[in-house]
Amino acid sequence: MGDIKVGTASWTDRTLLESGWYPPSATTAQERLAYYARQFPLVEVDATYYAPPNAQTTRLWAARTPPGFTFNIKAFSLLTGHPTKVSALPRELRPDTDKPNVYPRDLPPAVVDEVWARFLSALDPLTGKIGSVLFQFPPWFTIRRDNKQTLLEVAARCKPLRAAIEFRHASWFDGDNERETLDFLRAHDLPYVVVDMPQGHRSSVPPVVEATADLAVVRFHGHSERWTSKDIHEKFGYLYSDAELSAWTPRLQALAASTAETHVLMNNCYRDYAQRNAAELIELLPATMPSEPQDSH
Repeated sequence: MGDIKVGTASWTDRTLLESGWYPPSATTAQERLAYYARQFPLVEVDATYYAPPNAQTTRLWAARTPPGFTFNIKAFSLLTGHPTKVSALPRELRPDTDKPNVYPRDLPPAVVDEVWARFLSALDPLTGKIGSVLFQFPPWFTIRRDNKQTLLEVAARCKPLRAAIEFRHASWFDGDNERETLDFLRAHDLPYVVVDMPQGHRSSVPPVVEATADLAVVRFHGHSERWTSKDIHEKFGYLYSDAELSAWTPRLQALAASTAETHVLMNNCYRDYAQRNAAELIELLPATMPSEPQDSH
């Protein structure tokens, strides 16, 4: 059975800092990341979706975490076809436009290639500590032949890093499409991202629990009744109950039985909800947890 690593999708959220989860002694970014890394072996970096990282920052992340600690990096919005703020692009790559947001189609291919190159090169200081690069595709990314080709292109650009694939359109799982989607990912050794999320919305996908590579990724988004809110804390502000987490443990163990490693991320990031639920999951999964990360100091 492979290891299960549990972590959260943030360690710097404002409401987390206000919650009192960090000890009073953790007053700097360095101290907070070091403290986080003593509690969990894994973290997902979501800030990279909103703006590409820079190598100076990723170098600090690498230095402030112990050997064996793992970062999953969320891909920059432009790389998944989401609307991207012009101001988030490097100044010299910004188009001459009055539009606040752009899509890849709005930019010359050479500029898109350069954004890709800079995004990936900024991750170089984290070599050996990256579990996967998360590609969360938008709700209009449906099951089509050209979109399958996009998945292959994304994976090829990322190599040797692993591209983990998260869908947000139910067409990938409608009827026979579910088996087609999973078989396609398996055929190309692409890790599929299992999601637990509110149902009945445009972006909803079912919690299909299967592994398609030797790495499985599971993201818990909560079940907030305010899922459509533009306030991210209302959208993700959901604390899982003990019963809900307990119901997931055999499913996570089944994933671990067929993979080398399973990454479980709590993305219910409001105050210390994610950290509390992650700690509870670790208690429920002691037999499959990796050895405790050691403090680098």
